[in-house]
Amino acid sequence: MRRSAAETAVGGHSGSFMRRLYRLPSKLIIGLFLLAVLIFTLFPLLVTVLGSLKTNAEVTAGGTLLPNEWRFSNYAEAWRQADFARFSWNSLFISSMTTIIALLISAMAGYVVNRRTFPGKRMYTALQASTMFISIGAVVLRPQFELIVAMNLNASLWGIILILLGSHAAVFFMIIGFYSAIPRELDEAATIDGCSFYGVFFRIVLPLLRPGLAVGALFQFRNAWNEYITPLVFTMTNPKLQTLTVGLANLRYGYNAATQTHLMMAGACISLLPILIVYIFANRSFMQVTAGSVKG
Repeated sequence: MRRSAAETAVGGHSGSFMRRLYRLPSKLIIGLFLLAVLIFTLFPLLVTVLGSLKTNAEVTAGGTLLPNEWRFSNYAEAWRQADFARFSWNSLFISSMTTIIALLISAMAGYVVNRRTFPGKRMYTALQASTMFISIGAVVLRPQFELIVAMNLNASLWGIILILLGSHAAVFFMIIGFYSAIPRELDEAATIDGCSFYGVFFRIVLPLLRPGLAVGALFQFRNAWNEYITPLVFTMTNPKLQTLTVGLANLRYGYNAATQTHLMMAGACISLLPILIVYIFANRSFMQVTAGSVKG
């Protein structure tokens, strides 16, 4: 027998209700999982911020999350003891110059690799990839140091910048992905209008690459800012060139050789501010990238 329209409507509504009911457990599981990830991500940060406002004895004893006495003076003391003004400038200079130069190199190299064919192209790309997946760590510190000494850069921040520039492969491949979204017809049209190879790159392609450059700048700046081993090794003989990450380690022990965990936490909170500022400025580019990825 043929079902009436009312029965069909009721049956469809019932089926839709059952499908939504079946989806509830999966949504609940996903929600609980995301909540757990959020808690595990933010809880250490919360403990650090609150610990930076406690006394050293209170941090060492533990047992309470909130400080009994809110000591905002810990930040001023950490800033004074670790010479944060000098170390912050060193870190800012190294991170900024490393980011600018790495973006320029990656953008130019990515443009040539994406738009041109030349002998050794595959080998160059493979070498760039190998620097990402093959980490030899401290093994290269000695030859790197000898190279910098031979170039008379061991008493300058430029020696550290030169070493850190070797880790730009991730930005290189990231920018190549953005080049794939820029039509080649723009290059051809600009060439027909009389633009040279460099004119096409700097006047046409580079402005369109702005979101990719912003994302790459965030990752490169963060890596350079958080680097510890390389600045530590290259500034052992010249403490005035130490970066903020190295200076934070100096807060571990005070003048009486007692552990100063509360000051280390305060210094760590201060060192997070530049990364947050860079992210705020790059957030718009992140939104552009996300919006472009869902167009269809």
